[in-house]
Order: sequence, then C-alpha cells, then structure tokens
Amino acid sequence: MLDLRELNSSWTIFLDRDGVINHEKVQDYIYHFEEFIFYEGALDAIRIFTGIFHRIILVTNQRGIGKGLMTEKDLHEIHNQMLEHIRKAGGRIDGIYYNTSINNDDPFRKPQTGMALMAQKDFPEINFSHSIVVGNNISDMLFGRNAGMHTVFLKTTQPVIETPNPAIDLVYPDLQTFAKALQTP
Repeated sequence: MLDLRELNSSWTIFLDRDGVINHEKVQDYIYHFEEFIFYEGALDAIRIFTGIFHRIILVTNQRGIGKGLMTEKDLHEIHNQMLEHIRKAGGRIDGIYYNTSINNDDPFRKPQTGMALMAQKDFPEINFSHSIVVGNNISDMLFGRNAGMHTVFLKTTQPVIETPNPAIDLVYPDLQTFAKALQTP
C-alpha cells in the first residue's frame, strides 16, 4: 500500500488526461482545445506536483486518431495549448506519450506498459517502484500495476467503483483533492 509520506523528489507521477486533468466527453473525443475543459483545481494540482515530483508524465490513449476522427496535428495543438495553461499556472509536464491504436492489444495502449517504457527510455532515472499513476479507469490502474507502479484512482467519471480493488492503492474524488493530500504531513 502506498504511504504518501514516502514520496520525495525522486518519484515520478504518470497522469492520464481525459477524466483526470480535463472533463471527459462521454462516448466521444476532445477534437479541439475549445472542448478541453480543465477540471476545477487541476492546474493548481499540477503546480503542486511540480514542487513534489522529479518527473511528471502524461500518458493518454487517443483512439480518435486511429479512427480517423482527428489528426495527430489536432492532438498536438490541444497539448500545446494545455501545456501553455499549465506553465502559466506554475506547473510543468515533462513528457507526453499517447497511443492512437484502435487495437486493445497494442503494446503501447493502456493497460499495456509501452508508454511507460517509452518514458523510461527518455528519462532513464524513472524507477517504476517509485512511480504513481493517477487515472479514472481500471485500464489506467492496470497500466500502473503492469509496470510495477503505485496507483491512484480518481472517481471523476466512475464514482461507484468497487473498492477494495487489487489494482487500486488509493482513491480520491479528483486531482485537486489528491494533490492537497500530498501537502498534508
């Protein structure tokens, strides 16, 4: 079980995007930044993470590209504007990894660990046993477990998830509440 008091500046946090940082569109995708709506407190949460974690990594499945509903250029424009808002709020994201495959068995699609391994290749100091994944789906939690990370489940889109669950270490209602828990001694 994860003890928040163990965290220090050698740790890495992996964040899912939709349903964690921004409101998820039900049964649809975020096609343009105008549709990207930050959760209340998400920017402040990322600012808090910036002062705690050595690396902040975004990992997101983006099947809409694989389905031809949007382009990678669209996704990059969304992420560039998202990063600008995060920077203006005093936060940072060190790396963004995404998978566009429509195949659930793709080695880079969560819950498989391909995106985690790509991040570790780019940032060799990442130690998965000193990493946390924060997400709103069981696939995020399994991604973390499969890579040997600790897991934090947010109830933003699935408030009635059954716990205890072997894939979940900690549960919080939203990103801001989790970030504030990290500030509490």
